[in-house]
Amino acid sequence: MANPPARSAEERKRDTLKRLENDVDLWVASADEETGAPFLVPLSFAWDGTSLLFATTVTSPTGRNLAASGRTRIGLGPTRDVVMVDGSVQTHTAGELSEETHAWFAESSGWDPRRQSNADAYRWFRLTPQRVQAWRESNELAGRELMRDGKWLV
Repeated sequence: MANPPARSAEERKRDTLKRLENDVDLWVASADEETGAPFLVPLSFAWDGTSLLFATTVTSPTGRNLAASGRTRIGLGPTRDVVMVDGSVQTHTAGELSEETHAWFAESSGWDPRRQSNADAYRWFRLTPQRVQAWRESNELAGRELMRDGKWLV
C-alpha cells in the first residue's frame, strides 16, 4: 500500500489545531529527576488556543515529575497521524484556577477531577507549547516541525 501524498505545512497545522481542539486524551511523558526513570500516562486535556490543561494526582510519578521539572512532551493521535508537543509546564492547585476554567475543562474533556473522592490530591498542569511536530508517514518527516521556540512556522 502506497503512502498518501505528504500534506503541506498549512494542512498539517490545520489538522494539528483540529486535533488539539477536538481530542480529549493525550499521552504525557515525564522522567524522574533522580533516576531518569521514564513515565508515560494517558490523561484527559483541554486546549484553550494557546496552552493545554490537564490534571493528575500530585503523588503520582507523573505529577511529581512535572512539578519538579516544569517540562514535558505530549503525544496526540494514532502512530500514523501523530502530533508531538514539547513545552514548559506550570503547576496549579484547584484553588488557583477559576470556576470558569474548571467548568470549561470538565465540559471540554468530559471529566472533572473535582468530582473524584481524592479531589484535593489533584494538581493542574498547564503546558505552553515550545515545539510542535506533526506527521503521518515517512514522507512527512522532513517537514514535521510546525512550531519552534513557541512560534508557529506556518
